[in-house]
Amino acid sequence: MADSKNAGLKDSYLVLYNCLCCVGWSIVLSRGIRTLVVGGDDSLSDRLSNVYASVSDVLIYSQTAALLEILHAAIGLVRSPVVVTAMQVGSRIAALVAIVFAPTAQVQYGAGIMILSWSLVEVPRYAFYMSAIITGDATKKTPFPLFWLRYSLFAVLYPTGIFGELTVFFNAASDSAFGEIFPFAKIIYAYLLPAVYLLGSPFMIMNMIGNRKKSFKKRFAKPPPPPRGLVWPLDDKGGRSSTNVNKAILAASVRGVNPELGDAISNASGWRFKYNKYLKKMVEEQCKSPEAALQVARDGLQKAYELFEYVKPDGSSVSFKEVMSQKWTDDKFHTGYIKGNATPKKNAALEVPYKGDILSGEKLKTQIDKWVSYGTIEDSAGEAMKRCVDNPGWLDLSDKYFVLLGAGSAMGPFLVLMALGANVIAVDLDRAPIWKRLISIARSSSGSITFPLKIPQSDCKDDETLYQNAGCNLFTQTPMIRDWLLDLYPGKGFTVGSYAYLNGALHVQVSLAMDAICRDLSEKRKNTSLAYLCTP
Repeated sequence: MADSKNAGLKDSYLVLYNCLCCVGWSIVLSRGIRTLVVGGDDSLSDRLSNVYASVSDVLIYSQTAALLEILHAAIGLVRSPVVVTAMQVGSRIAALVAIVFAPTAQVQYGAGIMILSWSLVEVPRYAFYMSAIITGDATKKTPFPLFWLRYSLFAVLYPTGIFGELTVFFNAASDSAFGEIFPFAKIIYAYLLPAVYLLGSPFMIMNMIGNRKKSFKKRFAKPPPPPRGLVWPLDDKGGRSSTNVNKAILAASVRGVNPELGDAISNASGWRFKYNKYLKKMVEEQCKSPEAALQVARDGLQKAYELFEYVKPDGSSVSFKEVMSQKWTDDKFHTGYIKGNATPKKNAALEVPYKGDILSGEKLKTQIDKWVSYGTIEDSAGEAMKRCVDNPGWLDLSDKYFVLLGAGSAMGPFLVLMALGANVIAVDLDRAPIWKRLISIARSSSGSITFPLKIPQSDCKDDETLYQNAGCNLFTQTPMIRDWLLDLYPGKGFTVGSYAYLNGALHVQVSLAMDAICRDLSEKRKNTSLAYLCTP
């Protein structure tokens, strides 16, 4: 209740702030345009030179008010980086100081260009922000004319504004009255600031071009399909934001070992810019003892299971913890199986391709020692590899079973396992090209591949039908995949590898899904071991 009230007060304040700034800059714009229009027989240059005199009082208040935007970013009222905001506002204040205190800077045409460029940018910008707060969606719900102006005017007005600001800087630098007030004015305004503009302006404009592309793409993107399976929980605004969930999980993970740190995380504002600091503190807590490391991991995962939701096919939602605590009864997978046609290699030796060479035997062991000494691999990994070199019989994996969650991953071990004759239980997306590749590789190997099917394999009359019906989805079918694996090959020991990878928030979802499957297989199947790949 308190959070909702605080959010309401924050939004009310920001609407008022943006409204007042929009009104202020509208006055500046209207007065500036009037000066251009009613200038009589004066030249355009003279009219532009008179703009500052007609708007100075409102201009000073409107631009000075932007200093509050640095404070807004610093205390987390808005999601803007403090340093970038300070640089943007600071450059404007530097120009404002120059034009206020340097008489010669006020009465030259560049001042008018600067002021008109500023006001033409700021009026739609503040109106856009105000609309975004009121509608709750800056991308799709703001009026399109405002949206277009916000992300398009910069292409013309940023260069004209920069040109105008530079003319103000150079005129102020040579103004004797300004120099008396600011002794270092010439160095700052004639050399330092122009150099900063020369280096920084292209990056600022390119950043706006990138923002425009992303914003227009989001504006016209097709609406996402209804949520299914493992999803981020709904927030107070009806969306599925990751921010509050991440904070809650991190706070829960450390509270058992450091209650004060847990409370600090829960109460932290500006999470977008501070989370990495708390992640570091979490790792510091884990490093204090093996027990602390395990407790942090257990508590964090437990909170994730409780917070994340699982949307069933009928649209109803339960916690991920609840759905994974029950056997899935709505449907089940059929099992596909392909045995490779290749003859197993006899007396195979461990070979590692490296810098155009194939290393094996003593040559490989020497290189392994170098990798360990470099810190490329850990001692235990090096020792395990050398033991494989000394025991080539271990490379016969025909009696071993490997579950690959994300079997088609480019960094996964599918190709190696197939070459060594392993029995691979492949879990990957239900997309025909994926399964065409995996099954083709399996057929030409000495190993075997087992995989989930939507229909019995006997009903697949050809390979295309087999490919189209193979596979599953770790997000939407997590409990069903878990149950299929629990019932598969009773009595066989499984090595379960988690290799699926996605970007951003989706990776959290797929990681939690894989963790749930690994957890239940470890608890309910004897001789289950786990494997992970930390990609660079």
